[in-house]
Amino acid sequence: MGRLPSNLIAAEILRSLELETVCTVACVSPSLRFAVDSLVFPSLSSLDLSSFSLDPHTLHHILSRCSSTSSLEHLSLNCQRLRDSSLAPLLPPRITHLYLSRCSSLSPPFLFSIGQNCPSLKVLELELPPSLSYSGNLTWMLGTLQSLECLSIRVKGGEIEDARFLFCIEGFLPPSLKTLKLKPVLQEQAFNLATWGSFRCRADEFGPSASPSPPLRMLQCLSLVLDVISDGLLFAIATSLPLLIDLHLEDRPTDEPSAFFDLTNPGLQNLGYCHHLEALSLVRSRKHYQGSFRRVNDLGFFLLSETCRNLQSLTLSGFSKVSDAGFASLLHSCQRLSKFEFRNAMTLSDLAFQSGTSSVLVEVRLLSCTLITSETVNQLAYCQSLEVLDLCGCKSVADSCLGYVSCLPKLRKEPPITHLYLRACKRVTDRGISLLFNSGGTIGQTLSTLDIGYLPGISDQGICMIADAATQLTELCIRCCYHVTDSSLQALGTRSTRDGSKQLRTLDLFNCIGLNADALKLLRVPLFRGIRWIGIGQTRLSRRNAVTAAIRNERPWLTLCFDGCEMGCHNGWHFHRSEDY
Repeated sequence: MGRLPSNLIAAEILRSLELETVCTVACVSPSLRFAVDSLVFPSLSSLDLSSFSLDPHTLHHILSRCSSTSSLEHLSLNCQRLRDSSLAPLLPPRITHLYLSRCSSLSPPFLFSIGQNCPSLKVLELELPPSLSYSGNLTWMLGTLQSLECLSIRVKGGEIEDARFLFCIEGFLPPSLKTLKLKPVLQEQAFNLATWGSFRCRADEFGPSASPSPPLRMLQCLSLVLDVISDGLLFAIATSLPLLIDLHLEDRPTDEPSAFFDLTNPGLQNLGYCHHLEALSLVRSRKHYQGSFRRVNDLGFFLLSETCRNLQSLTLSGFSKVSDAGFASLLHSCQRLSKFEFRNAMTLSDLAFQSGTSSVLVEVRLLSCTLITSETVNQLAYCQSLEVLDLCGCKSVADSCLGYVSCLPKLRKEPPITHLYLRACKRVTDRGISLLFNSGGTIGQTLSTLDIGYLPGISDQGICMIADAATQLTELCIRCCYHVTDSSLQALGTRSTRDGSKQLRTLDLFNCIGLNADALKLLRVPLFRGIRWIGIGQTRLSRRNAVTAAIRNERPWLTLCFDGCEMGCHNGWHFHRSEDY
């Protein structure tokens, strides 16, 4: 390798490898290290470090090699272990896309640094803790980013009582904005965002560029989590944002909304003013209040199906008064529908799908739809472009339908299903796993994500079949599978050493009580090559000892989660017990 030209090494070999592999290869020889430092890192235009919780020293080691030519334009970071001093000086001045998650350790002035050091930002995504101390720096920063086209701000937890955090933000949003995602806001704030309300403030309070902006008439995508969705809000959005293509609204009412401040059938009809609407999501969350859109029935869905025929993506949750007829009207009227998700639709049954579905379906999610059975899955298996099938919580789905899912690739030339979610489909057992992978289909060669959590009928037999057959699997969830033992962990750990098998990146073992403490040794090198995240909460593996210390030294990229977080700790990044190795 030392005799090969360094530019050849970089161009033909190193640039095709993932980051951790590149860093490992750099330690092999001086030629490889020179190629990595002088050719690979400086030429990167995009760098995604969001799956790693890096310490300041490691981040500086990586970004200092990217900043020499200032070619880096896209940067994604997990900021859980970072400080202001370690981040602000390393932000490349030419950066246009910046994604910062888990910013609980960064103080409010880091927002000021973003506005000062990155004036050319077009895309900015932030995940912040719920502290009002960030508000002033946030508004100053927004006043300086006049080229911003996409803004996403998520407050940790998303509690409605934290909505004050984003108060007055509408006064500083640049007119160039095309995408706006905020979580959470109040209905009053959302109304002001759509229509540009009466908020005003002095420009010298937050910066020289801070002045009331014109209406956001260029906005094409709006995503909000708020206290309540009402007819008035939909009317304001539909009539004030003429270019809107994507609309995503989720509400979390603390009690039953009054008739005047709730969504009704005529409110859905207001969406007809959005002539360009292609994606719609209306969700009433059950996190705080066990309620639904009680004032919407089949008539509302009939009106929606007549006014929004061009929908390509549809997500609906909390419509307890809508029957199969209402859901079927949407499925039949929206002929371009490629993605749909129905959550907690207790009245939705197989009847809604008997007349067929869109021929261009790519993604189908039926979550906690308890009346859906294997008959619907058999019907969906004939969709020639289906890639994602999510049946979490569909308790009437059984083993038999998985044979149809497996044989789907025989019917077409397009890529088969890559994501399959069977969580809490309690009638699925080891026999269903066998039908999935041993029915003559090729799903084992394409499936990358599989969720079989909360299935009491899954044992080592099923997991070993997955380890043998699913050669492209990178994400696996088997949480709360009580009959899984050390044998399953051994089978999953050794699969990455086989030729042609992709490496398992994330593995959720939460509450797999059949695992023994000694199985922690299976997480050491050389097993589980390439693993980045493992959830071991409420298992015997969660005891910190000499083995975990050895894993820390061997796997600097690995995160062990000791709580019940979903894969990647997306729901617990602020205060939870995890170790980043």
